[in-house]
Amino acid sequence: MLIRKPDDFLPSEITPEAVWRSRREWMRRAGLIAAAAGLPGWAARSAFAQDAGALPGKASPGLSVMDKQTAFDDIISYNNYYEFGLDKGDPAKYAGKLQTRPWTVSVEGEAGKPRTFSIDELLKLAPMEERIYRLRCVEGWSMVIPWVGYSLSTLLKQVEPTGNARYVEFVTVVQRENMPGVRAAVLEWPYVEALRIDEAMNPLAMLVFGVYGKVLPNQNGAPLRLAVPWKYGFKSAKSLVKIRLVEKAPVSSWMRAAPQEYGFYANVNPDVPHPRWSQATERRIGEDGLFSPKRKTLMFNGYGEQVASLYQGMDLKANY
Repeated sequence: MLIRKPDDFLPSEITPEAVWRSRREWMRRAGLIAAAAGLPGWAARSAFAQDAGALPGKASPGLSVMDKQTAFDDIISYNNYYEFGLDKGDPAKYAGKLQTRPWTVSVEGEAGKPRTFSIDELLKLAPMEERIYRLRCVEGWSMVIPWVGYSLSTLLKQVEPTGNARYVEFVTVVQRENMPGVRAAVLEWPYVEALRIDEAMNPLAMLVFGVYGKVLPNQNGAPLRLAVPWKYGFKSAKSLVKIRLVEKAPVSSWMRAAPQEYGFYANVNPDVPHPRWSQATERRIGEDGLFSPKRKTLMFNGYGEQVASLYQGMDLKANY
């Protein structure tokens, strides 16, 4: 039986306009660069996850879902990481060049004890936990992923946020020589995301260092990323290098690129459609392809019990 994947949708149906309009130009330029450099195999080079080592975490059933987990091969081969390209398979092909050592993350701004951490210091900051989270993408596909890491609040408490710290801004790495996607004018680089401080301090907001008991592959956001499971996937920024505690709400990358489509909160909400498609249903990657019945999208991606109180009294259609 022929199994079709979400790639078979028309780009205009599932992909932000800024992306699908630039995809062909990006691919054309990439091909010209490859030809000029005399690298005929460049476009087909594979950089699927190398086994960088085990990273086990203690099971955390109180913060995990019981859904069937998405296969590891799907998790590492079907990704959004536009710094490496606009198609879902591009990160797996091209992220092998990402340099993840040495690596530091500065935590600064409205903090009593701002500090720069090495990746090794962060790995030792708290015991590793394995949490099985749902991931819901704004394009309408979803996965269930066993992340390894610990709560973001553990790191933030180390720097002692001041009373003026109302928001947390996340800045991701730009390695222009290693990231072919930044040649495309899809977004302003580096990629920037943000949370309210109370969202960031919620136990579900997670710093991730691994997946399926292994060190996080490059295409999944190595060496550390966010996982904010009640929000659409683009809020879970990858390959973090800077975290800033600030008083005023930052403007995130997608808000800057397409404010009519992407708001600050980006909470998973079946009742708030994207301007170009519904969010009422989703397709779970690995479940029988395009013709399988769609799942109903859950409010807050099913995490309402843990996070709904954060938005009490808010109009979630206006604050999308």
